[in-house]
Amino acid sequence: MRNPIIAALLLGLSLLSPASWAAIDAAEAMNLSGMQRMLSQRIAKSYLMIGAEVRPDLAAEQLDQSIAKFESNYLALSDYAPTAQIRTALEDAGHTWQRYRELALTRPDKQTAPNLLALSDQLLMQSENLVQLLERHSGSQEARLVNRSGRQRMLSQRIAKLYLAMSWRLPVAGLQEAFDQAVKEFDLTLLELQQAGQNTTAIAKGLQQAEAQWRFSRAGFKLSSDSRYVPTVIATTSETLLWQMNDLTNQYQRLMAGS
Repeated sequence: MRNPIIAALLLGLSLLSPASWAAIDAAEAMNLSGMQRMLSQRIAKSYLMIGAEVRPDLAAEQLDQSIAKFESNYLALSDYAPTAQIRTALEDAGHTWQRYRELALTRPDKQTAPNLLALSDQLLMQSENLVQLLERHSGSQEARLVNRSGRQRMLSQRIAKLYLAMSWRLPVAGLQEAFDQAVKEFDLTLLELQQAGQNTTAIAKGLQQAEAQWRFSRAGFKLSSDSRYVPTVIATTSETLLWQMNDLTNQYQRLMAGS
């Protein structure tokens, strides 16, 4: 086990202490639940980066941080959970998370990677269900924007995860189809967000910047059709896209909180 992992777990314990976080509201719950979707994919992406030796030191740091963040988010959401249905959804995700975290902390190899990818997809599905439940419970129009923008964060990491899985030649069926679907979803949702009537000037500018970064990322995707993979480039561009969409999601959260 790597020393950074031990440090991350200690950090996770500090994040989970009652004094380290305050009660959250509906807008923050939407944001954090959406972040859980992203983290489910980011952890798998980081695992694959380590295994394929694509900036492994950076990937190890991202993996440790993502695990600690998922756990702190989970505790905050568990404390907030306003209905029995939402609490049950959290518990279901929690059971998967325990198995996923244990596997993510093992040494990456091609034999265990397919199982890890399957768990990442299962946790994504359960986290998506939680987001939908929270959106319906809030009854806010702005909650949909937090949801959709937050989902773009997830897609940035899912796309990178699937790309890395293909470039590492993992024996997993349907990778190309899942990758193409994720790219299509990102395109459609970006257009949807750009057309939102609630957008402020700052949000509109942020979406323009994200679109420019997305075009740059897509240029790298085209090489994979010729089996010329550039995993380091995609890992880097998807990271920039993640933080652009994270900033936009935070802005949508503020809109929701003020509505």
